[in-house]
Amino acid sequence: MPSQKKRSKTSDGLEILRRRYYEGKPERIASLQTERDNAEIARKIYDLRKEAGLTQKQLADRIGTTPSVISRLESSDYEGHSFAMLRKIACGLNRRIRIEFDPIDGKLVENHSR
Repeated sequence: MPSQKKRSKTSDGLEILRRRYYEGKPERIASLQTERDNAEIARKIYDLRKEAGLTQKQLADRIGTTPSVISRLESSDYEGHSFAMLRKIACGLNRRIRIEFDPIDGKLVENHSR
């Protein structure tokens, strides 16, 4: 009979959730990372706009769109961030886009494809 590695018991709520919903489920891990990426982009747009002292309408006027588009881009639920729109926003905020590829923390990510 093959030996099974026994997991230690834990009362850590996050660890319990990770084990229950993500451990051994690469598609869920990839989905979680996508959501994190979307939230990070939305937060960055919001932070840069606020730092520039602009309202959503003012930024929208600068880049030729509507305030509702800016609102959507600043929402962590939005999944349609295009590079072209990010470039317009960067230009409207007198910024440039820098893309980095960081190593993936192996503890949570089990599948690198998305």
